[in-house]
Amino acid sequence: MFLPAGTFDYWQAWLFIAVLFIPMFFAGIVLIFKSPELLQKRLNASEEETEQKQVVALSGIMFLAAFIVAGLNIRFDWLILPEWVSYIAAVIFLFAYILYAEVLRENMYLSRTVEVQENQKVIDTGLYGVVRHPMYMATLFLFLSMPFVLGSVFSFLILLLYIPIIRKRIKNEEKVLEQGLKGYPEYEKKVKYRIIPYIW
Repeated sequence: MFLPAGTFDYWQAWLFIAVLFIPMFFAGIVLIFKSPELLQKRLNASEEETEQKQVVALSGIMFLAAFIVAGLNIRFDWLILPEWVSYIAAVIFLFAYILYAEVLRENMYLSRTVEVQENQKVIDTGLYGVVRHPMYMATLFLFLSMPFVLGSVFSFLILLLYIPIIRKRIKNEEKVLEQGLKGYPEYEKKVKYRIIPYIW
């Protein structure tokens, strides 16, 4: 972010770093002591599914482009948003972090990779009783608020690509779960919405 901006005097980037890494640090500490097995699963990013490898690659390109464009936005003064937009977006970002933490609390099987684990059971309580993929609901809020924290509308347009990317991931993930996780097809009938209640 700072390199394309051509300066370290990019306060929105510092704000983003703070709201991203400070909660992440404390969440990591909690997981070390409370659930080291879950932490290990979250650190494992080695996908086996070919479709998921494509999703990871596309996501990486998307984020790289969004960060570079956010920096260029500052350097060339393309469209500078008011300061209050960044602060409100930071609050939304932190709220999404809270949702994410709640998902971690509810689901001990929550791996970063698409897989069915030994003795895994369907989770249908809490947020999982509202939408089938509450983790992706949280990341949707995280990723779409992030460009506004950075003060860049153009980065937001890039990160809208997350929607078709996550749609592709969910489609493949549900196929894997339907085939390998007992009770998942029944769960899909019970909880109809994937990400956003009554919408998606």
